[in-house]
Amino acid sequence: MYLNELAKNECGKIISISCTDKLKARLNSFGITRNSEVLVIEQTLSKNTIEIKVNNTKIALRNSEAKYIEVEKKTCKN
Repeated sequence: MYLNELAKNECGKIISISCTDKLKARLNSFGITRNSEVLVIEQTLSKNTIEIKVNNTKIALRNSEAKYIEVEKKTCKN
């Protein structure tokens, strides 16, 4: 499953990131790394962008970027 497939208020653990080195470096700078837990906060109606929370930081990603982030769906921690 990929990050862009999670619905609003669903959580996942990042298993892998399969993209260009340039994009991977950008994602890593946001704290989006392997084994990080993410929460989907919101998606735009057109599903072009996704807002996530990782390490207490909110980040907006393009759907075209989120599709490279493989996640394992998990139960969200409160």
